[in-house]
Amino acid sequence: MYTYPYPRPAVSVDIALLTGRTSPRRILLIRRKNLPFQGQWALPGGFVDQDEDLEPAAQRELAEETGITGLRLTQMQTFGKPGRDPRGHTVSIVYLSVLDSEPDGLRAGSDAAEARWFSTDALPTLAFDHSNIISVALKRAERDS
Repeated sequence: MYTYPYPRPAVSVDIALLTGRTSPRRILLIRRKNLPFQGQWALPGGFVDQDEDLEPAAQRELAEETGITGLRLTQMQTFGKPGRDPRGHTVSIVYLSVLDSEPDGLRAGSDAAEARWFSTDALPTLAFDHSNIISVALKRAERDS
């Protein structure tokens, strides 16, 4: 197999899951169980496995970390600024879903110590660049409603 002599960034997916049609909306966050940012809140998400397509990776990460399955996810935007992840250059494809209400079956799992809904006007300190991602998601949800 031919390989390029260039370093490759890691690829991850994150999910911005919002509820409500008016402000303030609520957003689902997970408390990270592992480093980096252990104990801080973040969007559900994680690395794309080898030979895994992007949307199935997002569905898998959402199910593993929150127990939520079967939602329609829409690819929102890609974030890839170097330095956004202390483990190395990581490009994240962010998926958005806006629901009328919070789905049943919320439970933390995998590398999430806790999963909880937060009002978007009272967010905790967030890991990575997730405050920026949430800002973009709120603008997109407002535009699309």
